Amino acid sequence: MSYRIQILETHESFVVEPGETLLQGATRAGVCLPHDCQLGGCGTCRIKLVEGTVAYEELPMGLAPDEEAAGYALACQALPQGDAVISTARDDEACAAPVAHHALVREARPLSRDVHYLKLEVPEAGLLDYRPGQYLKILTGDGRTRSFSMASVPSAGVVDLHVRRIPGGTFTDGALQQLRPGDALQVELPHGAFFYRAKDYRPLLMVATGTGLAPIKSILEALMDDGDCPPVSLYWGAREPSDLYLHDEIRGWGERLYDFRYVPVLSRARDDWQGRRGYVQSAVLEDLGELSGELSEYAIYLCGSPEMIRDARAAFVARGASPDHIYADSFTFQRG
Repeated sequence: MSYRIQILETHESFVVEPGETLLQGATRAGVCLPHDCQLGGCGTCRIKLVEGTVAYEELPMGLAPDEEAAGYALACQALPQGDAVISTARDDEACAAPVAHHALVREARPLSRDVHYLKLEVPEAGLLDYRPGQYLKILTGDGRTRSFSMASVPSAGVVDLHVRRIPGGTFTDGALQQLRPGDALQVELPHGAFFYRAKDYRPLLMVATGTGLAPIKSILEALMDDGDCPPVSLYWGAREPSDLYLHDEIRGWGERLYDFRYVPVLSRARDDWQGRRGYVQSAVLEDLGELSGELSEYAIYLCGSPEMIRDARAAFVARGASPDHIYADSFTFQRG
C-alpha cells in the first residue's frame, strides 16, 4: 500500500510506494529533502514526525534512541507505516547549486603518513561559492565520484583538500599518489548540509576524528578575526601523535579566534604522550565542568567516523545537548 506524506512547512506532498524510504519517495516525486550519505550515518536528512509513524530495518547510526523517542527520523532509512505529516525541523540557509568545473592541481604533498594535501585551482571561477564546511566531488575516469570536504575558506578560484589514503583505494592509494602540479581534474561543488549556522549564535563545540578536521578548519578559518566569533572548543581525535597533522598550526588559532580551546585526544598514545587519551567524545564528557556552560547551550559540529558520530550524538543528547543544534558530517571511505 502506498502512503501520502505532507511537509508541514511547504505543504508539498508526495507518495511513498511499498518498500520505499521517505527520501526515495520524495526524490522520485521531485521533492527536495536535504540529504548526504544516504546510509543513515550523517543525520543530514533528519526530519520530525508531526503525524504518523515510521519503521527501520535497523536503527540508523545517525539517530539516537532518545531522538527517535522524541519523534525525529532519518528520511533516508525511514519506512512509513501510514500517511504522515513531517517537518523539516531546521530552517537552513540556502546553499548554492552544485556546478561542474575544470580544476588544476597546484600543489600535492603529504601532510602525514596517511593524509595528503591537495591545492586545486579553478581558473574560470571567480570567488568560489560555497559555505565553509561543505564538500566537493572529484569526477574520476571510471565514472564514479570521490567526495572530499574543502579545508579552506571560499577564495578566488582556489580550494584545499585533506585526503586520507585508504590502503588499496583506487583513487586515494592510486591516482592521488601520481598527481603533479598542472594535472587536470573535474570537480563539482558545493555539496552537503554541514556548514556553519551563524543564526544559532551559540558557543561552538567542534568534535572531529582524522580528516574530519578539514571542514571544521574551513569553518573556523572563516571566523578568524571576526568580532562576532562565539567561544570555540575543538576536540580532535586521532590514533597517534603523527596523525595530528596540523597540531602546531591549530595551537596558534587562539590568536585569531575568540576564547579558543583546543584538546587533541589520542586513542593509541605511547607512554611519552602527555595529552589526553581515549575516545574524543569521552574527553568532551569528562570536561563538561570546564566548558563555558551546559551542553544544551552549544551548537555542536561532529565530523569524522560514523562510529564517533553515532556515539557522540547519543552521549551528548543524553547529557542535555539540543538535537536541533547538532550538525554532523559522517565520512564513509571508498576503496574503489
